[in-house]
Amino acid sequence: MSASYAVETSGLTKRFGDRVAVDNVELRVPGGSAFGYLGPNGAGKTTLIRMLLGLTRATAGEALARVGAIVEEPRFHRYLTGRENLSVVAAARERQAHGRIESALERVGLAERADERMSTYSLGMRQRLGVARALLADPELLILDEPTNGLDPAGIHEFRGMIRGLVAEGRTVLLSSHLLDEVEKICDAVAIVDHGRVVMQGSLAELKGDRQTILIGSSDG
Repeated sequence: MSASYAVETSGLTKRFGDRVAVDNVELRVPGGSAFGYLGPNGAGKTTLIRMLLGLTRATAGEALARVGAIVEEPRFHRYLTGRENLSVVAAARERQAHGRIESALERVGLAERADERMSTYSLGMRQRLGVARALLADPELLILDEPTNGLDPAGIHEFRGMIRGLVAEGRTVLLSSHLLDEVEKICDAVAIVDHGRVVMQGSLAELKGDRQTILIGSSDG
């Protein structure tokens, strides 16, 4: 894998019987960027993410990714505080993880709410704590699967700021979404996927001229 890429795939394909979920995908995600993987629901986005992390075996092709962490729908102990939940996770990881709890809470903007029970957290706060949990491993790459689903406008705004802060630290964020508007506001570059195939890929500036094509490709998400 090129040193300039955090994720690189070659001919990546996944079939489930006769159905092709991911079709010969060539993907290159620059390191230190926010990269959007944009497509309608059912386009194969989650399957590709699972292959990047080694959770699903590819039918063909190759996927190379720097050590990453995926942030899915967060699941926590509701009767514990945010800080206590992170302590539980850190106890099962490497020794350094516990020492990263405070900095992780600061990065996601939850330091002042860390000692409140999870039962009082909004969905947006739980999503941000999910990112803090991933940061305990100090990953170069964070993979977020539809992270703004269900968030109110304030929660979405806070999430955008958090992502920009992580990229400013030099981390790479791969964000899967079916929402063009959100990807445009967060990401530096994007790959457009439809029926398992990447149909467009490049910086947002490069793709602006093909905006009509982008809108058609993501309209039924």
